Amino acid sequence: MTHAYDAVVIAGGAARRLGGADKPALTVGGRSLLDRVLDACADAARTVVVGPRRPTVRPVDWVREQPPGGGPLAALDAGLRRTERETVLVLSADLPFLTAATVRTLLDGMGGADGGADGGAGGGAGATAGGSAVDGVIVDDGRDQPLLGAYRAESLRRELALLAAEHGRLTGLPLRLLTAELTLRRVPAADPSEARDCDTWEDIAAARSRIREHGRVLNEWMTAVKAELGIDLDVDTAVLLDLARDAAHGVARPAAPLTTFLVGYAAARAGGSAEDVAATARRAAELARRWAAEDAGDAGGTGGTVEGPEPGAAGTTGTGTGAG
Repeated sequence: MTHAYDAVVIAGGAARRLGGADKPALTVGGRSLLDRVLDACADAARTVVVGPRRPTVRPVDWVREQPPGGGPLAALDAGLRRTERETVLVLSADLPFLTAATVRTLLDGMGGADGGADGGAGGGAGATAGGSAVDGVIVDDGRDQPLLGAYRAESLRRELALLAAEHGRLTGLPLRLLTAELTLRRVPAADPSEARDCDTWEDIAAARSRIREHGRVLNEWMTAVKAELGIDLDVDTAVLLDLARDAAHGVARPAAPLTTFLVGYAAARAGGSAEDVAATARRAAELARRWAAEDAGDAGGTGGTVEGPEPGAAGTTGTGTGAG
């Protein structure tokens, strides 16, 4: 399902438990926490980041809450003023494992995924049991995550205006005053790790350790390299690893990185698509297998595919016959 939505990323705050460090700029796997979140919502029509300007992997709109450090409601209000779509994705900037899968889950929940909102069962098309539309869909990982949710922009603007009128300000007010007035559906994240935020140095250390776990380190590294080089391309890692293995075993170990570099260069010249990478890798892998077959033939004295005298006969070479 395709959704038109804007994204508001809350990237301010004092980060007191991090000693005042600029938390969104801290890196996990060589990428800032902010960039990792921006990657998860890359298909947003507009992305507004509320906080001090920082380098980012893609263009965003910047805005500051007034006063700076005025809290999540003031930041959300500032971000909403820059949005135009009916649906707004609201994210905190400290979710290192957030992916587009959870973003899609939230947006699908707004657009008609089955399931009831709190206080009602059943319902469909983003409706409560009573037939009224939900105001938002948030992740629940045992606790509500209002800064990991999709909302109707109109509902947010309405309730923020009412809170400002009631309290005379939004500065310093907690998020629960807003969410208490909204009809929300709760959904799980695509993976439990996607809802884990980083509030302490221990959280940062755990996140950095997790990305180096077997089974995810290569995907994390490939994602980091593509982001660093500005490459938006799905790559079949298994094909490239098989090629590197064939080159290393069939030719020589240094051939592995050199071959994969040449494959990338050739694929770029061919057009640069994922299909170009796969086709070029297959050709290089076949060459490596032919090379290895010749070597195996030499070792056996058969000369690969060229027949010659029986092994051990005078004048035998690896590619045919010749003078001794």
